[in-house]
Amino acid sequence: MTKWKALLCSMFMFAFVAWAAVASADDIVVGFTGPLSGPAAEYGQDCMYGIDMAVKELNAAGGVTVKGKKYTFRMERLDDRMDPTQAKNNALRFVNQNKAIAVFSPNFTGLAAIMGIPEQNFLIVAYTSIHALLDKGHPMIINPVPNFVTYAQLMSDQAWAQGYRKCAMVVTTGGYGDAWRQAFNHLWVNKGGRVVGDYPANYYAETDYSPQLSAALSKKPDFLLIGGPSAPTVLVIEQARALGFKGGFVVIDQAKPDYIAKAIKDMRLLEGMISTGALKDLPLPAVPGFQARYKAAYKRDMGAECVLNYNSMYVVARAIEKAQSLDAKLVRRNIPNALPTTGDKVPNELFAMQDNGFMYCGLIMQHVKNGKFSKVDYILAFPKTKAEFDKYKKLSKTKEPEMVRWVPIQ
Repeated sequence: MTKWKALLCSMFMFAFVAWAAVASADDIVVGFTGPLSGPAAEYGQDCMYGIDMAVKELNAAGGVTVKGKKYTFRMERLDDRMDPTQAKNNALRFVNQNKAIAVFSPNFTGLAAIMGIPEQNFLIVAYTSIHALLDKGHPMIINPVPNFVTYAQLMSDQAWAQGYRKCAMVVTTGGYGDAWRQAFNHLWVNKGGRVVGDYPANYYAETDYSPQLSAALSKKPDFLLIGGPSAPTVLVIEQARALGFKGGFVVIDQAKPDYIAKAIKDMRLLEGMISTGALKDLPLPAVPGFQARYKAAYKRDMGAECVLNYNSMYVVARAIEKAQSLDAKLVRRNIPNALPTTGDKVPNELFAMQDNGFMYCGLIMQHVKNGKFSKVDYILAFPKTKAEFDKYKKLSKTKEPEMVRWVPIQ
């Protein structure tokens, strides 16, 4: 009897495994590789949670239909701690073991490594403002983030208008930070400003930035150019104020002002800060509902990381249905047909796609004056002409259309 029980148990387990394999055969897998531990973990987790939320919503709505067959999505996630070799290995694992149709990666060095994988038939869903990656002409990449150079120009214009003339830089190390420092230095000097010191710091490994800050403050700058992931950027601001710095901050686009304000609490410490804007303050109809759902599900406030990755996941799903195929190359060709995504459905707007994979979106900026954030500035910098700007402005579902403005970038 014991042998029969063992045999029946084995048969049951075999049947269950076979059933599970069949049940998962209709899954479309997407992979996420990013920093899920270490100093940049908050950043990586928000990116991942945005994809996770979109996957759950898409599946609850029935998934996607391809040639009459229903498919649902499954996300696989792996920590790479911002290490490019690990990011590449994670992507290979997703594709080779899980047959992933897309790999999401939220940092420059990881993306550069993943792009080096030969004979790719998977989408690379980027989250980076360094468009030098896109300019390489990779046929499978897409990216919803504006070029950081656009932010650098707008922030340098605003810093100049606020009367700042002397800048010291304490920006994160790595390809992203290096690119920001070089671009801002060029823009600032061309305006007639001075960069009195450049003291990069590793925001991904360090927590004490006093050596770099002390060196920078000894040059008596009007403002500090700072930034990397949001959590370490908070430490940089707190430590700069503790060292007696009274000037302003220009915060590069990776660090988010709403996170910074919530962590620091005392808005007086942020006086004179120029930064990107908080998406939760953008007057799009979909924002309040998304904020409530996201906070209920993940016990944290929405930010650009979760929103743009959420939106990208929806674009991928819509492109699969437009392509009526699970061939990633056909899906990539149909990304333009999955756009626009507008603010009545999603909490940010993607208007169209450039050939290099950049999905056109608006920029938002804010500054701190008298202990308060300014109203969000919603800027379309990508249109080349006024007529093109008018066309895209009409697509926007903002509740305050008068706030949308065109700033041509040189």
